[in-house]
Amino acid sequence: MRAGGILPAIIGTLYLTVGTAIFSCHWELRRLSTLSEYAKDTQLTRLIRLAIINLAGIPSVVYGLFGLGLFVLFLQFGTSILAASLTLSIMTLPVIISTAEEALRSVPQSFRTVSISLGATRWQTIRKIVIKEALPGILTGVILGLERAAGETAPILFTGAAFFLPRLPGSPFDATMALPYHLFVISTQVPEMPIQIQYGTALVLLAFVLTMNVIATIIRSRARAKRQW
Repeated sequence: MRAGGILPAIIGTLYLTVGTAIFSCHWELRRLSTLSEYAKDTQLTRLIRLAIINLAGIPSVVYGLFGLGLFVLFLQFGTSILAASLTLSIMTLPVIISTAEEALRSVPQSFRTVSISLGATRWQTIRKIVIKEALPGILTGVILGLERAAGETAPILFTGAAFFLPRLPGSPFDATMALPYHLFVISTQVPEMPIQIQYGTALVLLAFVLTMNVIATIIRSRARAKRQW
C-alpha cells in the first residue's frame, strides 16, 4: 500500500455517507415531527430533548463500540456497510434533530392556523406546509450531520472499515474501504509511507467535507433569499 490510488476509499466513503443519509432521514425526521409538532411541553419531552443534547457529547468511539455490540454481533450484520451506516446514523442524531427542530419552530404559527382553518388535518399541515417551509433548514442539518459522519474513524473502525480489499463492495453486507480509516492506517501503521500520499489523502478528505459544507451554505442562502416571511 505504498503506491496506488485511493479510489476504493473514496467510493467507500460515498457509500457510507449515502447509507447514513438514508437511515438518518428515515428514522430521525419522522420522530422529529412527532416531538416538535405533536408532543406537549412536559417534563418527559424536556428530558428527551436533554438526552438528545447530551448524546452530542458522547465520544465517537463509544458509538463504535455500541454499533459493534448491536449491529455487528447481536444482529449479525458483520463488519459491513450496513452496520457502519446504522452506527453513523445514530451518531448524527443529535445534530440533525437539534437543527431540524429549530427549523420547524421557525415556521410561523399562523401558517398552521390558516391551513387547519381551511380544512386540512394536522398531519397534512405538517407534511405540506410546515416541513415544506422548513425543508432548507432541515437539509442543512442533515448535511452538517453527514459531514461529521464522513470524517469519523472510530465508528467505522469497529463496524465496517477495512484497510485493503481486493475489490469494491458488492452489497451492503460487505466491508468497505474509507478515507478516514485509510488515512489513519497509512499515517500510523505503514512504515516508510511517502508523506505525499498521506497529505494527498488528507486533502481529498478535506475537499470532500468542504464540498458538503459549501452545499449546505448554498441551500441556506437561497432559502433565506426566497423566504417571504
